[in-house]
Amino acid sequence: MMNTGDNHSFKTKAEAFKKLHQREGIFVIPNPWDAGSAKILESLGYKALATTSGGLAFSLGLPDGLSLISREDSLKNAQSIINATGLPVSADLENGYGDDPATCAETILLAAKAGLAGGSIEDATGDPANPIYPFELAVERIKASVQVAQSLPHPFTLTARAENFLYGRPDLKNTIKRLEAFADADADVLFAPGLKTPEEIEAVVKAVAPRPVNVIMGISGSNFTVDMLAKIGVKRVSIGSSFMRAAYGAFFNAAEEVLRKGTFTYVNGVKSYADFNNLFKN
Repeated sequence: MMNTGDNHSFKTKAEAFKKLHQREGIFVIPNPWDAGSAKILESLGYKALATTSGGLAFSLGLPDGLSLISREDSLKNAQSIINATGLPVSADLENGYGDDPATCAETILLAAKAGLAGGSIEDATGDPANPIYPFELAVERIKASVQVAQSLPHPFTLTARAENFLYGRPDLKNTIKRLEAFADADADVLFAPGLKTPEEIEAVVKAVAPRPVNVIMGISGSNFTVDMLAKIGVKRVSIGSSFMRAAYGAFFNAAEEVLRKGTFTYVNGVKSYADFNNLFKN
């Protein structure tokens, strides 16, 4: 449980996070995977953070998307990020850690108690054989999540995700149908990860307007800019696991260089020991 001071600080951050979605213009919400990456992102001037299920899974040596990380471990990771910075934090709550709408509702309540300013619930099951929940169940899960979020004494920005495009189902019509139903259920933000063209993104933005839309960048081959997305009408841009993959990619290349070539040129241009030591003193 949070003490009185913590509750006041959390309420302030939760309100600030909500206002980011209400003000004019677009904003980027990057995705740290641990306390250190959260501190780095805060030091650069970002206004809010969001956890990444992929980043957490990879950091634990696990694949993403198979429901291998427990709700307890995900919230523990989120808590470490919350404690590391003064920024509002939203969480990737995957499928709510259960099929039943009541489980999703319970997850939202636990997320709020942990100090999160928001979180997302997706319609992906975690079952490769049946990767997407049926439409009616997907909507009921969001309705249950919204009901809890709106019952809280402070804002909790709920993002509803339609995952078709991530699971080999590039059905824009069905995706929009789901997002429209999630918007009708009063989800605060709509999100369909995997959209790749301006036309797809614009169709989603128009379908759920005036609700804010999140898109994910850091996808290989994408040539979008923040300005381009703003002109389409996107409100929020997340990064997913791409910063984590960039970091681990550099680590992989450095380790491979030493093993294969016996050289250490990877260190040229990297942040110094002193730089990180000074950053993490604050």
